[in-house]
Amino acid sequence: MQRIHHMPFGAAVTPEGVRFALWAPTAQDVRIVLDGTEHAMMAEDGGWFRLIASGARPGSRYGYRIDGELIVPDPASRLQPDDVHGLSEVTDPASYAWTDTDWTGRPWEETVLYEVHIGTATPEGTYGGLMAKLESLRDLGITAIELMPIAEFPGRRNWGYDGVLPFAPDAAYGRPDDLKRLIDHAHRLGMMVFLDVVYNHFGPSGNYLHAYAASFFTERHQTPWGGGINVDGDESRTVREFFVHNALYWLEEFHIDGLRFDAVHAISDDSEPHFIEELASRIRQAVPDRQVHLVLENEANQARWLERRQDAKPRLHTAQWADDIHNAWHALLTGESEGYYEDYADQPLARLGRALAEGFAYQGEPSAHKGGRTRGEPSSHLPPSAFVSFLQNHDQIGNRAFGERLSHLVPADRLALARAIFLLSPHIPLLFMGEEWAASAPFQFFVDYEDEPDLATAVREGRRNEFKQFKAFASLEASMRVPDPTDRATFERSKLDWSERDREPHRIVLDQTRQLLEMRRTFIVPLTASGFRGSRHQGHSTNALDILWTFDAGSLRLLANFGGEPLKDHVDDTVKIIWASPGVDLSATLSLPSWAAIIMKVASR
Repeated sequence: MQRIHHMPFGAAVTPEGVRFALWAPTAQDVRIVLDGTEHAMMAEDGGWFRLIASGARPGSRYGYRIDGELIVPDPASRLQPDDVHGLSEVTDPASYAWTDTDWTGRPWEETVLYEVHIGTATPEGTYGGLMAKLESLRDLGITAIELMPIAEFPGRRNWGYDGVLPFAPDAAYGRPDDLKRLIDHAHRLGMMVFLDVVYNHFGPSGNYLHAYAASFFTERHQTPWGGGINVDGDESRTVREFFVHNALYWLEEFHIDGLRFDAVHAISDDSEPHFIEELASRIRQAVPDRQVHLVLENEANQARWLERRQDAKPRLHTAQWADDIHNAWHALLTGESEGYYEDYADQPLARLGRALAEGFAYQGEPSAHKGGRTRGEPSSHLPPSAFVSFLQNHDQIGNRAFGERLSHLVPADRLALARAIFLLSPHIPLLFMGEEWAASAPFQFFVDYEDEPDLATAVREGRRNEFKQFKAFASLEASMRVPDPTDRATFERSKLDWSERDREPHRIVLDQTRQLLEMRRTFIVPLTASGFRGSRHQGHSTNALDILWTFDAGSLRLLANFGGEPLKDHVDDTVKIIWASPGVDLSATLSLPSWAAIIMKVASR
């Protein structure tokens, strides 16, 4: 079976040859450089330049010469074998024969996400290297891998958020067919594949759009990376189509099961419908017969994008990363209060309780970290499955100066308690690669600008200056201890050592994770799949969490004690205990010692 996404951009293999199409509204002349020869392209209305080249074929190398000078890669290139500044390569999507003909996905409630950076997840750092690990992840209880961005980025080492050619899987990890084999194999194992995509900015190296499509950007909207993407001004229709087609390309041509949209709060749009709404609507219309899941990262906590239809299915987006849950957990576990943890350190347990029960801790309240600006919308009506919960992810680890994991910051017994509550709560859980065995490797920030020394210096200095706002790095001497992101050793330190899984204490954590995921599959998923009725954070004490989530098939109750004195409660015969901390008295008069919890299923009445 072949899969091809047809789009107006880029190179497409046709019976007549290869059709090349470039949107270059601010260029006067465009010529294609194809296998060493140049050909004029036909200028058409709307800023388009097109040509069908009968002599081109899969494997042909090409670029576009703009106004007789600069040669640029195709912004819709499917493959960049020589990195972001090199020529593009024509590929034929029909060359890969898919074997997952009957695969239509899995229900969202069954999702257990495993976030992966291809380059550091395995010694090989390739699609093939990760493919060899899928069976062990499946056996652990993982149902979906989530790939950090793979769009072509400069150099060989990058988190992926500096991508500049969003249709080209980065050649550092393998060829497009290697990625397809990874996805195909995952589907054969019953696992979904998600992809993190970035539609809010382009990286600082290799973005040539300004040279021939200046209207792709706008100064009316500013972002942390400069002028915004033009999704609402003159000529914005083509810009919107570029990203809509990118999403459909991954879903259709690569048979991806879900997309995670990076930092959508940085996509400014004053038009109607908002780009975020149109994007989801177009995807839902184009792929109606598969279980496709759309996940937002949205600091603004806008519940409007997560609303459900009458049949309880998502109207637009499936879920949002629940930063509030993480941030409250982190403040509670570590006591840290700098940066955005300022908004949670004042009352971490209360913030955590509200976030666990209602999704957002901030639902319109002022944020001290943002200078008193309000943040968020009411979310208590949304089901827990509208929120992706995590104790760690690439941001929360890698944006620390040294990239330490929680297992380096928190006592093992307290982290074990948080892990159990996290994996047995009714939200959709996400584990960061290696978290399942408390990997010793950090995940540090790394880039590769070896051929651009000025940019490398700017990134190195910028990274160190970023941490001077924190007391521990305020001095010049202290800031110099921040790892150099341009040093290859920073990347190498971040690679996982899979042999740790078989050694103590890592094997204990791995066994705990496996047992918890089996409990989740057995007890939690049937509840969340049955239909959500409501939740409440009950007032038990200032040192306790007492949360009840109610579903059609019954209720789930979490009772946790974080105070110094034992917490007493009563358990009757309507309760089935799913999990309890060591040392909990499970008699009818329940007693929880300090830093202990119990998770119970309560029968429907």
